[in-house]
Amino acid sequence: IDGIFLDNSSISLGTTVVSVAAGGGNTSTNQDDASNRIADIDPEDIETIEILKGAFAAAIYGSRAAGGVVIITTKKGKPGQNDISFAQSVGFARPISLLGTRDWDVEKVRSVFGDADAALFQENGLLDYEKELFDNTPIRNTSRLEFSGGTNNTTYFVGGTYKNENGIVDNTGYEKVSARINLSHKFNDWLDISLSNNFIKARADRGFFNNSNANTTIGYAMAFTKPWVDLFPDADGNYPANPGVGSNVLETVALITNREDINRYIGGGTVNLSLITTANNSLKAVLRGGSDRYTLRTTGIFPQQLTYYQDPTSLGGASISGTTVNTVTNIVAALIYTYYSDSGLSLRTQVGVTQENFNQNTVVTTATGLNGSQTNIDQAANVSGFQNRIIQQDKGFFAQEEFNWNDRFVATVGIRGDKSSNNGDANKLYFYPKANAAVNLHNFDFWTASTISNLKLRVAYGQSGRFANFIDRFNSLNGTLIGMNSGLQTSPLRGNTEVGPERQSELEFGVDLGILNNKFTFDITYYIKDIDDLLLAAQVPSSTGFTSQIVNAGGLQNKGP
Repeated sequence: IDGIFLDNSSISLGTTVVSVAAGGGNTSTNQDDASNRIADIDPEDIETIEILKGAFAAAIYGSRAAGGVVIITTKKGKPGQNDISFAQSVGFARPISLLGTRDWDVEKVRSVFGDADAALFQENGLLDYEKELFDNTPIRNTSRLEFSGGTNNTTYFVGGTYKNENGIVDNTGYEKVSARINLSHKFNDWLDISLSNNFIKARADRGFFNNSNANTTIGYAMAFTKPWVDLFPDADGNYPANPGVGSNVLETVALITNREDINRYIGGGTVNLSLITTANNSLKAVLRGGSDRYTLRTTGIFPQQLTYYQDPTSLGGASISGTTVNTVTNIVAALIYTYYSDSGLSLRTQVGVTQENFNQNTVVTTATGLNGSQTNIDQAANVSGFQNRIIQQDKGFFAQEEFNWNDRFVATVGIRGDKSSNNGDANKLYFYPKANAAVNLHNFDFWTASTISNLKLRVAYGQSGRFANFIDRFNSLNGTLIGMNSGLQTSPLRGNTEVGPERQSELEFGVDLGILNNKFTFDITYYIKDIDDLLLAAQVPSSTGFTSQIVNAGGLQNKGP
């Protein structure tokens, strides 16, 4: 966003202690109710979104581009145009269609579940818990205020958004305040500076959905709830247990807390220096830097009074408190030289260096066996902690040459070199070349087909990659008890001092066709993509003291139009 690398982590909340979502043979933390931090961005700030298509376009980002590149530019002020705008939207949300209940009758219930359930059916009838939970119409509103404008030398944009969206399910919703300040100033003919600042404060009450291996989340418990079992609270607000099911879904909605609070700052600046400017030559230096910093606080409260915690062998309630402090910084320094000839030939040369730093520290504290109605983590029988630190530093360079002859023939060649602390050899450079060429036949003098307004033939080749993960190169240690004393044991994942990034290579052939002044456009592309050095978890002999190791092995190919 505006040249600032954005963190898009999915961070575990620790609720797996209740849902056991990471159990059942799959320890992936992505099942642990993790949310995605791209949701913090305010779409009202966005001016343009560019998706870099193909490995050639993505190759300029080297080892981090195999998964794709999205470039977002935010709104800026325009010289001589001072504007103030306010927008207010108010609406509601509701489900379009509910599934409803099956057409049970007393004989069907008796034949499948027996006389006891048939008696309950006769007493309570069919209870539509889907409608009870989801058939709501919450109000949602968004307020937006913008100021923008400036002079020939200075422009400004100030925008603020307040969003409040109540969820369809009770006690869920999203509230956000976002403020953006973009400034630019041209000091003279050779120096200009632009600054981008974004402040975000948001809260999400997420309910308790997603995966569960204990039927404690709403979706899983609903699937096993008999619609003739009465789950409504009594006059004193006490909920009945849901027989044979992990939880009472009405009780879960009413009593649990699963909340995220985010405070975030995304800001950076660009300095442009015009070093040489003549009729046929220009040399410009560009220095760009930015930072994405946020603090995420998560709160999970599953009180002792929940019916599935009444068993003495259960957790006895859970209180989960998490904090993630994340900092991303990046800096780019580049020189751009442009040459224009009188014959219509132009050459553009770019060289530069980059550095990115990533530092994420997550601490989750879990308390179980809560004392009465207490929810503080120090008011519990058992307290455990988890910490995950991810530190990464990447450095690289890029060089690119662009050739354009009267917009008839266009070509680019370039190379990117990267090294990262995540690689087994942190000082090894990995190179990613790229090249493309295109011929605009409609711009040549011999072209006379007026119906066809655009005909471009193009070919492109590029390489990009994906870094290894932070822990892949290390033999990490896990905490344990040894003879009732605190100790350490080796993780079953063996570190690999030779691990490196994945690499993808893509060759594309294409034709762009425009008809009737480009009223109708067609884009035809055939690609061949090879992915090598895949990052795979390979089994190793248990006699080594480990069970697996991340290695670069295998490959695959995709191709087609």
